[in-house]
Amino acid sequence: MKISRNWLQNFFVETLPETEVLSDALTLHAFEIDGVERIGNDDVLDVKVTPNRGHDCLSHRGIAAEVSAILKLPMSSEKDPFAKTPNLSKGTSEVSVTLETPLAHRYIAGIMRGVTVGPSPEWLQTALEALGQRSINNIVDATNLVMFNTGQPLHAFDIAKLKMVDAGVAISVRAARAGEKIVALDGKEYALADSMLVIADGYADAPIGIAGVKGGKASEIDGGTVDILIESANFHGVAVRKAAQALKLRTDASARFEQVLSPELAAYGMQQVVDLITTLAGGEVIGFVDAYPSPQKPTTVSVSHEKINHLLGIELSRTEVTDTFARLGFPYTEEDEVYTVTPPFQRLDLEIPEDLIEEVVRTIGYDRIPAVPLPPAEGPAAMHPHFYAAEKAREALVAHGYSEVFTSVFSEQGERAVANKLGGDRPYLRNSLLLGLESALARNIPHKDLLGIKEVKLFEIGVVWSGGKERMMVGTISEKEKAKEEDLLPEVANHYASLPLSETGRYEPFSKYPYIVRDIALWVPAGITDGEVRTIIASHAGPLLVGVRLFDTFAKNERISYAFRLIFQSFERTLTDTEVGESMERISDALKAEHFEIR
Repeated sequence: MKISRNWLQNFFVETLPETEVLSDALTLHAFEIDGVERIGNDDVLDVKVTPNRGHDCLSHRGIAAEVSAILKLPMSSEKDPFAKTPNLSKGTSEVSVTLETPLAHRYIAGIMRGVTVGPSPEWLQTALEALGQRSINNIVDATNLVMFNTGQPLHAFDIAKLKMVDAGVAISVRAARAGEKIVALDGKEYALADSMLVIADGYADAPIGIAGVKGGKASEIDGGTVDILIESANFHGVAVRKAAQALKLRTDASARFEQVLSPELAAYGMQQVVDLITTLAGGEVIGFVDAYPSPQKPTTVSVSHEKINHLLGIELSRTEVTDTFARLGFPYTEEDEVYTVTPPFQRLDLEIPEDLIEEVVRTIGYDRIPAVPLPPAEGPAAMHPHFYAAEKAREALVAHGYSEVFTSVFSEQGERAVANKLGGDRPYLRNSLLLGLESALARNIPHKDLLGIKEVKLFEIGVVWSGGKERMMVGTISEKEKAKEEDLLPEVANHYASLPLSETGRYEPFSKYPYIVRDIALWVPAGITDGEVRTIIASHAGPLLVGVRLFDTFAKNERISYAFRLIFQSFERTLTDTEVGESMERISDALKAEHFEIR
């Protein structure tokens, strides 16, 4: 995520340290910094927020809280959007909200009338442009700024473009209907599936937005907009991610909902955006409707002082632990050296004692934990029998000219059906390796020229599900032997290892450039061997000929017909047809000089 240093500074009274110091502090205590870009008079940090912190740190406020805890810099309460409880108590009858799906956890609709849409002030445009965002207008820019500030996605609709009944509009959050379509703000039409959520104009029963992903074109804010409906909502993260992937429409909003946001965050986002729009565009806040069927309940996590020190292997004082909780903004109580923390609403990642211990150690610094050598091993290392057998069988089969393949564990038939199948054609777990080996052999035989081998020999070591059990098997197949399989046991591996080795071949490096194949067939007098013909071909083809294979022969009327497949390849470049044609012409001339008839 892009984080502006100038924007970050707004959260603090004290001046932040140099960008390099800031970057190092975040890297060592929280998140890796992928890079820093200088934009105007600002430094923009590319912060690689880990998935477990997407709940709260895909925002400037979240990163500011990390900086505050790490560097012991107090945040300004006036600038902290979470410092004051939102006041959305003013109701309105001008909008109704209906949640028709449990995948919509909360939906706050705010009504503002009499706004003036226009260009954003320079400071707002500069702030967004530093993050690579294009300024649109003061209303849309306000929703984007609050999203990047708090992490809560927001959207604004033009009320005049919604169907009105009895001086009010209706919002419905529901599953899309199969075949339903919407033209999004990007001007593209998207076909929706019934697994996706939409924001619908309740009275018109038409989608006006793809929930958590993107708004619709039909209700967009433009220069003529006067009255607006502001959405601050919370949707099921997995449902949003699947919709964004299916539509190939990943947005800044969907990227945040995918990480699972606290529904409490919606109120803070709404409070900040109406305050900002009032400043930027004027207008009057009419009121709010808050559909919140299952409010988030406060949770507590407890950990003892003894467990903290035992798990970390160091002796932290009580003051060090409580100081860390205070720096992180964690309300806590302490009784008999047991700390009970009430995580802030946005910290959905704090669930077990080890989570609190991680917060302590990363804040004080991992360098506080001394390096301790591992104790010497007692006795020989234990070897897992399956691993031992697999490695021994693998080495033996490779030594005997077999190549290992990995085929799909899914099959058209079997004993165990897959609950969450990937497709309709293979709904079972395989009960044998044989079908996969046979298929792999058939696919590889036509490529022997490329592989440079005379015979395709394959093996696979893998799991099958048969007889009500999960079994580790080893299977083999070649052009000269049928597929067979047996349980992978040490004695089976020892059997393969004891087989006599065969005409070991000479291994040579292969070229990374493509090869070209040409066939040549000719009649020769009886008594001329294919080896004699092969010698003539090789001596006149030049260095580009890397393989000659006899693939057909028959005798007729005191003559023999030989057909050869010639493989040309370079280790330095991709060959051209002209180069290969010249080689083929030299070969033909040489064969004709021996009075052989080219067919």
